[in-house]
Amino acid sequence: MKKSNNIIDRRKFIEKTSRAAVTPLIAPLMGSAATIKVGETQKKKYALVGTGVRGTYAWGKPIAQEYGDHLEMVALCDINMSRLVYAKKVIDTKAPIYHSSEFEKMISQTQPDTVVITTTDCFHATYASKAMELGCDVLSEKPLVTEAQQGQEIVDMEKRTGKKITTTFNARFGNSTEEIKRIISSGELGRVISAEYQEYLDVDHGASYFRRWHGKKRYSGSLLVHKASHHFDQMNWWLDSEPDTVNAFGKVAFYGKNHSFRARNCRTCQFKEQCDFYWDINKYESKDLYLEGENEDGYLRDGCVWDNDIDTYDTMTVEVKYANEVLLSYSLNAYMPYEGQMIAFNCEQGRLEVRNYHRQPWEVDVAADFRITKSFKGTKAWSIPKSTGEHGGADKKLRDKLFLPNQPDTLNQVAGSRAGLMSSLIGIAAVQSIETNQKVKISDLVNFPLSWGW
Repeated sequence: MKKSNNIIDRRKFIEKTSRAAVTPLIAPLMGSAATIKVGETQKKKYALVGTGVRGTYAWGKPIAQEYGDHLEMVALCDINMSRLVYAKKVIDTKAPIYHSSEFEKMISQTQPDTVVITTTDCFHATYASKAMELGCDVLSEKPLVTEAQQGQEIVDMEKRTGKKITTTFNARFGNSTEEIKRIISSGELGRVISAEYQEYLDVDHGASYFRRWHGKKRYSGSLLVHKASHHFDQMNWWLDSEPDTVNAFGKVAFYGKNHSFRARNCRTCQFKEQCDFYWDINKYESKDLYLEGENEDGYLRDGCVWDNDIDTYDTMTVEVKYANEVLLSYSLNAYMPYEGQMIAFNCEQGRLEVRNYHRQPWEVDVAADFRITKSFKGTKAWSIPKSTGEHGGADKKLRDKLFLPNQPDTLNQVAGSRAGLMSSLIGIAAVQSIETNQKVKISDLVNFPLSWGW
């Protein structure tokens, strides 16, 4: 099959990152030099690897500008030097910049306590392992891994080094998510028997994944790993259990080859006036973050959603059996006319239903509607108001929990490596199930140690 120029460029981009990610490791850093004394306190030192929109705006800028009493940004790292220069200006930091091939040099010279990883998904595990090997803790965006073998490497490295991984599940901090956790944990409805989770991505947000690197499984693991890891983690957390067996179906039914329009990217497309999915990057707030370095790594932020090489499923269903015998039915469709979620729990004493509203073609003045219906005891309904801030304020709540001192964690929202792995492994198992038409046992993917006490 003839490859488009767009895919050739993206492969060059990933190949460059791959070479940077497999350079030999230096000896682990020792001692207490990785902190800065400020009066009677100590600032934690952070290095950021991956300066795309998420890394720059959700982590880099807040660390540098909002938590200066507790943290210091000591280094920025990326494969693209032009993007690094631009990101440094946005973050407004004096921290030095390093090409990804200089990762070990960066650690040696700046000695961070923690490395924040916001790279392309398929390299999260690589940088996490390298950072731990070099003596650093890790703060990683989801998904923690995109392949089962990466999961095994993470488990082995964390145990060997004793360093800590935190997986940044901001979805645990949404108001409706917290409300669900409180209801299920209260026991008001008794034991959960089964659960339902329907995710709707609209033709704006959903399509955005397919014009970026996320549309290729080799980079993202598919939306079952990249996007759905949020949802699988929520369910694992709500149920306070871990997945046992996964069965799934999925297909590319809407994007990719399913259209006659096709081009290298939107800017060069001859179908601009005809294609409903034409996207003008010049109207994108963060366009310069990508346009400045486009010639450096070939990554096109406005790729074609009809690219023949798109292999990330846009239509998928997943069945999960949990260790506590709860059965989950999950679906994700990425081309809907509206966006949001329908979530339900079927319990011994009734049913909880939640409708999360994100973007609708009709006016909605609440963030979510809740309804509890008790068996033989009537029903009650209530709504949660909308919140401001990134992801409805969830990003800020997550950062405060991680970065401010003496923060209680009564809902156990801070997630470690095991939670990160379990959410990723459901998606990985789902992809394997789709490709083999077989059920997949989570225990067959990674050999977890008997004790998780490091």
